[in-house]
Amino acid sequence: MPTVFFVTGTDTDAGKTRVACAILASARQHGYSTAALKPVAAGVNADGVNEDVVLLHRECTLELSPRDINPACFSDPVAPHICAAEAGVSLTAQALARQCRPVLDRQADLTLVEGAGGWKVPLNSRETLADLATQLDIPVILVVGMRLGCLNHALLTAQAIAADGATLAGWVANRVDSDMQRYEENLATLKALLPAPLVAEMPRLDPGESGARYIDLHTLMV
Repeated sequence: MPTVFFVTGTDTDAGKTRVACAILASARQHGYSTAALKPVAAGVNADGVNEDVVLLHRECTLELSPRDINPACFSDPVAPHICAAEAGVSLTAQALARQCRPVLDRQADLTLVEGAGGWKVPLNSRETLADLATQLDIPVILVVGMRLGCLNHALLTAQAIAADGATLAGWVANRVDSDMQRYEENLATLKALLPAPLVAEMPRLDPGESGARYIDLHTLMV
C-alpha cells in the first residue's frame, strides 16, 4: 500500500530537505519506489530551479520532472505568500492539493510532501501550509532542528499539528548545531514529551553525505 507523509520542520533551517532525502534514499535502498513533492518553493538557482527540488528529484525512482515535484516556484527566497502577492498569483491550499494529485496518483511505495519553512507558514491571508497537509489528509513527520530553543519550537509545533487535526507520525532529531550544549538531555526531553516515535537521530552531515543509514525505516513503512 502506498505510504505518504507531509514533512514539516520547527523552522526554516531545521533540515527538512536533508531529512526527506535521507528517508527517500533509505527507502530506495530497501527496494521501494519513491516520489517527492515540494508544492511551493521560493528561491531558484541559475537554471531557474529550487535547490531543494534538485535534491529531492535525485531521490525519486519515478520519472518526475522538477515541475512535477514543485508546481509553484518563486524566484526570491522569501515567504511564499509575499512572493505570490507580488507575482499576482493566488496561492491556496486547494489549488496546491490539486496540483499534487498527479504525483500522488502514481502511487509510489513512499511519497514525501515537503513543506516550506515551518508548519504555519502562510499561503495567503487566511490559509497556511497546515491547511495543505490537512487537505491532503496525510500524517506528518516533524524535523526538529536540534539547537538552543528546539524544545519550545518542537512542542509548540506538535501541539499545532494536533490542534489542526493532523497526525504526527514521527519526528527526526536533526543536529544543525554540532556544538549544542546538553544535546543528550534535550533529546531525552523530546523523547519523553513528543507524542510520536523518533524516526532518526541525524548528526551534522558533510556536504553530499547521505543520511540514509540513520533512518529507522521500519517505523514509517508499517
